[in-house]
Amino acid sequence: MSQGPRTMNLKSTQIEISKEYLNFSVGHFTIFSKSHRENLHGHNYRLAATIDAPVEREGLTFDYNLIKKTIKALCDEIDEQVLLPSDSPYLDIEEDNGYIYALFNSERLPFLKRDVTVLPISNVTVEELSHYFLYRFLEHETVVPLPLTKVVFKCSSGDGQWASSQWVKGE
Repeated sequence: MSQGPRTMNLKSTQIEISKEYLNFSVGHFTIFSKSHRENLHGHNYRLAATIDAPVEREGLTFDYNLIKKTIKALCDEIDEQVLLPSDSPYLDIEEDNGYIYALFNSERLPFLKRDVTVLPISNVTVEELSHYFLYRFLEHETVVPLPLTKVVFKCSSGDGQWASSQWVKGE
């Protein structure tokens, strides 16, 4: 007897999580070379994730609320901050007396320490942020036990401007 679509065991499915509240607002500047950078400005960024996982016998993969809460928590960690990249070959970062200084070319840009988040990335771009959030997501305690097989993280700095990164189990 042939199994119909309602009784056959589906091996996996793809879930897309893209909510308006999965966002953060930050200040940054993109570094183009050792002597050229953008002026400090800000964006309202959005995150979205596409996740492949096996469908369990009960007909679901996992509780989506875990994913949404985890992504929202990652957004909240850097919301309303100035982001600086610690791994840029063209930027040095110093801390002194409650201030963070971004040293670029011959400039010394001061920021209050409480307003800055230094990320382990080489530039504050949607490309780098998509990778940063993907790895932070995969390492999060609520995500580690989930049976994920593929995760794609997308980061947008505005309408029509997205970058994505992906992780595939076993690669």
